[in-house]
Amino acid sequence: MCTHTPTCPVADSPDREAAHTVAGHPEQGWSLLCNGVLLFDDTGELLPDGQVIAPHRPLATAA
Repeated sequence: MCTHTPTCPVADSPDREAAHTVAGHPEQGWSLLCNGVLLFDDTGELLPDGQVIAPHRPLATAA
């Protein structure tokens, strides 16, 4: 699916979120990456094989 050079990370790699955005819908809270991953504003993901990745926001740190 990716035509970028260098090629974007595939959907099952740990750095999959680094892929380029091919369709962004911030008003709806999601973006489609060129590796087929749907990335949601809450940091959740839906992979092309249907696997759901739960939101993984960083924990707040004590000041």
